[in-house]
Amino acid sequence: MSIIHLTIDLLVGFFFLFFIIKFVGRKIINQISPFTFIASIVLSEMLGNAMYEDKVGVFYIIYSMGLWGILLFSVEYLDRKFLFFRGISQGKPIALIKNGVIDKEALKKGRLNLNQLQSLLRQSETFSIREVAFCYLEGNGSISILKKSRYQKTTQEDFNLPGSTVHVPVTLIRDGVVLWDEVNDLGFDKAWLNQQLSQYKITNYKDVFLAEWLEGDGIFVQALSST
Repeated sequence: MSIIHLTIDLLVGFFFLFFIIKFVGRKIINQISPFTFIASIVLSEMLGNAMYEDKVGVFYIIYSMGLWGILLFSVEYLDRKFLFFRGISQGKPIALIKNGVIDKEALKKGRLNLNQLQSLLRQSETFSIREVAFCYLEGNGSISILKKSRYQKTTQEDFNLPGSTVHVPVTLIRDGVVLWDEVNDLGFDKAWLNQQLSQYKITNYKDVFLAEWLEGDGIFVQALSST
């Protein structure tokens, strides 16, 4: 491949890609849905493969990217015009937590387990499920959280309060399995855990979907029957 040929391909590909993104919209950059995520990957692969293939000329780069741009624009147009089509292409939010209760069936629908939900919450600066009133899994895989009123953000300066020690919540039981290492690290034992669960009228660990301890706030328990 000659330098001149490569230069022409790069210039054409660069400006055509710029045109497509401006024409289709910023959603392909933000990748706010599974479709736009895949579309952006295919578009970049299409351009990369075309530029470094000797047998592919400028015309084929323009044609392939132009056709792909038209298809993307068509989908975006249908999204704006038809609610039904929007639900297919973008997906609908899934309510993972409703009124502070984890929906186990919604987790299955979203192909998530409890560990992954906790990880997503931590990435959203929410370290305890007890803080969450509602949590939605969006079409792009991110989560949206509405915290309970007592956990919504305020600053200590708002109330002229002194600083206090921050504690990280610790999961004690997950999916009916006791994490004994975590229990022991806290200095607790089986008798203590049974006593805590008895407050919720639970006698079998397998009946617990999630049990979490937070220093200063006590234990948070959600039974499997609540999911």
